[in-house]
Amino acid sequence: MAIDVWMQHPTLRLLEDEAFESLRRWTGLELPAEEPPIEITLAAMDEAGVELGLLTAWHAPGGRVPISNREVAGWVEAHPSRFAGLAAVDLAKPMEAVRELRRCVGELGFKGLRMIPWLWEAPPTERRYYPLYAACVELGVPFCTQVGHTGPLRPSETGRPIPYIDQVAIDFPELTIVCGHVGYPWTEEMVAVCRKHEKVHIDTSAYTSGRLPPELVAYMKSRSGRRKVLFGTNYPMIAPVKALRDLPALGLDEEGERLYLTENARRVFGLN
Repeated sequence: MAIDVWMQHPTLRLLEDEAFESLRRWTGLELPAEEPPIEITLAAMDEAGVELGLLTAWHAPGGRVPISNREVAGWVEAHPSRFAGLAAVDLAKPMEAVRELRRCVGELGFKGLRMIPWLWEAPPTERRYYPLYAACVELGVPFCTQVGHTGPLRPSETGRPIPYIDQVAIDFPELTIVCGHVGYPWTEEMVAVCRKHEKVHIDTSAYTSGRLPPELVAYMKSRSGRRKVLFGTNYPMIAPVKALRDLPALGLDEEGERLYLTENARRVFGLN
């Protein structure tokens, strides 16, 4: 069994959003004729043995909401043993964003906040994030983000682990940070930041097991690194069954595989 720490149910608004035109082209994703039911996502999880998925909401500049917090809350309420929620907020309105984060965690039971720097074209050190970091610390939930190059046709600089994640971790040593998409082509930077800061973690979303960079695989086998890397897919961009297909080739021992697939996620996100 596995816990997928980065997935999103593919609403039509998400699939049609202009930011993902290049990803649709690369992955061959075809737009469905009608709104996909949540059962499609559940079936993809069942096929791969994913017991729980952290569903991400999406908020974009200009008031676009490809996946709302309300929708995520509804899916979690309908399937509480299969889903947990991660909030998204409007970075352009920092105080409104803090209030929405508090509502999502306090009233809806969400497990964290996810912000996508390339979407806002604002690196994680940009001042509007800082009230959200403080709120995450106070609420006891992780801040989840993307590192590495940008698949969509947007600047990739916002995904550099150094200086951005490193500086945030210095400014907020109590903040738990989960960095998705492994940081490629700066994976060694990402591993270095993860080694340096106790509360910085990496998730493997957007990569199949067979495509994980060797420096990350080596870190996953180390004494400290085995507790710092979490499994993710970025579904629907990568199906869970495809992401896990080459898992044995990583060469993880039994404990390392268990930590990677489930236990690290349970600890970091406070999952029962």
